[in-house]
Amino acid sequence: MPTLGEAARAVLLTADPHDKRRAARRLARAWRQGTLEHRCDIAIPDQPAWPAEPELLDPNRMPRRGKGGSERGRIALLHALAHIEFVAIDLAVDLIGRFGDEFPRQFVDDWIGVAADEAMHFALLDRRLRGLGSHYGALPAHAGLWEAAQETSDDALARLAIVPMVLEARGLDVTPPTIIRFRDAGDESSAQILSRIYKDEIHHVSVGTIWFRWLCDQRGFNAAETWRDLVKARFRGALKPPFNDSARHDAGLTQEYYGVIAS
Repeated sequence: MPTLGEAARAVLLTADPHDKRRAARRLARAWRQGTLEHRCDIAIPDQPAWPAEPELLDPNRMPRRGKGGSERGRIALLHALAHIEFVAIDLAVDLIGRFGDEFPRQFVDDWIGVAADEAMHFALLDRRLRGLGSHYGALPAHAGLWEAAQETSDDALARLAIVPMVLEARGLDVTPPTIIRFRDAGDESSAQILSRIYKDEIHHVSVGTIWFRWLCDQRGFNAAETWRDLVKARFRGALKPPFNDSARHDAGLTQEYYGVIAS
């Protein structure tokens, strides 16, 4: 029987965005059908395979996108979000393949679901870009999104603290006003896609928070204090308001975690 680690590695080494999306869905289906052994003892690549396009730029070289009022601005914003969702497929799969043996089956169940969601989100955004006459890869993208994975590849606790509980949680803060901007521009189709993604991302942050707390309990750590220590040590940026306290609370990420260290 093929292993979970082997299947995860195969997804990570798939470069074409649509092939990767389909591979992530196949991974989810195979796991749910019980055709993968819960074993992750194969080497996971430090860098996933990605396509030649989009061109990846350093953050300070990225062109300004504006606020999404014009069609050009909306395309740029949708493209940036599509890239986030594309990388998020690899983030979820890497978490499974790299750390899956450290957790019970339910952990894999949860993160398999996240990976499948991210694949679906990417498909929705790319389809919308094509409806606007563009596509994923047509514009440059942020090169720094994988840094958090590289810098937390040694510790599942650090990975959970930074990726779902910082990076994905930031999406909870910025997505609602983005939805409003699309609606104000008369782009209800894009607004509905982002509304769907927003609801799913609350769940993703919740999954991250639940398993972060579980692992803290296993190690005898105070969860909120440990999270703050890991953010200070492992996250290069700063936690900046405004925060969507309501959505964060719904995800279990209360102000006890981030209120003290926010800048």
